[in-house]
Amino acid sequence: MSLKNLSVSSKTRKFLFKKLNDRRILKIYNNFESSLNLNKNFIVAVSGGPDSLALAFFSKIYSIKKSLKVKYFIVDHKLRNNSSTEALFVKDLLKNFSIDLNILKWIGKKPSSNIQSLARQKRYKLLIEQTKKLKINNILLGHHINDVFENFFIRFLRGSGLNGMVSFDKKSVIHKVNIIRPLIHLEKKDLIYVAKKVFNTYVKDPSNNDENFTRVRVRNLIAKLETEGLDNKKFKLTIKNLKHANNAIKFFYEKNLKENSIILKNKAILNEEFFNYPEEVLFRSFSEILKLIGNKHFFVRGKKIKTILENLSYKTNVRYTLGNCVIEKINKTVIVLKER
Repeated sequence: MSLKNLSVSSKTRKFLFKKLNDRRILKIYNNFESSLNLNKNFIVAVSGGPDSLALAFFSKIYSIKKSLKVKYFIVDHKLRNNSSTEALFVKDLLKNFSIDLNILKWIGKKPSSNIQSLARQKRYKLLIEQTKKLKINNILLGHHINDVFENFFIRFLRGSGLNGMVSFDKKSVIHKVNIIRPLIHLEKKDLIYVAKKVFNTYVKDPSNNDENFTRVRVRNLIAKLETEGLDNKKFKLTIKNLKHANNAIKFFYEKNLKENSIILKNKAILNEEFFNYPEEVLFRSFSEILKLIGNKHFFVRGKKIKTILENLSYKTNVRYTLGNCVIEKINKTVIVLKER
């Protein structure tokens, strides 16, 4: 590296680290650093909102301290007329902080319903494709504690099981890629503070005020409950206790997979004992099989799985298709094949 490049690097480092002179920002960063605790290269998902900008800034500091390679991506969903202009604005904004933001575009027909859910799935898909190209196995997302609360109520209203309601965690795995949420214990108000102090601005998504979206209605509901005395500390404790129960179920469904199934590349063979576990354990075991064999990023809807499991329990020599899989029961053995 030339002396000129060394000088630029030193100047950039000084500029960035000076932002940590703010005591509140330093405290939030220290929480982020201890939560991340990662010594491998990673990808950062950026949207332009205060949470993702705070994540971009903190991850840049972290990468300098740990000498790690980091790639930054924003997905232009093209769901709004100004989405491309917005993505370019965020790219220019981060350029001032020596952050090179890459824009990924969602090409193709856009949905007319279930927009936010499908957009999220597409975002994950595009980001995971980048992990394969770059051979980087970690993606950082900007989810925070407010997202955990919202997710809980959304899943609760949909009648989700225990796993669905507490599924937002610091780390999850999708197609062998680590999805990491190092801001998960932080509050949105702290991230807004960071974005304002560091960047002086952030993108305001108009859909955040559109009550046509379930998440917005739930967010407003939580705000009303807070005025009625919703205790966030007790809510955190409740979610923590539910996660303990969820982990106990996870232990048994993993045990079921290990002892009662043979999983190959595009095929799984399930013996009779596989179906002798309690309903929730069986449901999760079978869902995981469909996810693995069907090569899906997300689980199939629970109602369809439950219907098939009920039929498999008393019928023989039947055949179903679900989640990019063919499910066939022959005598007492169930075979799951990837659909062609």
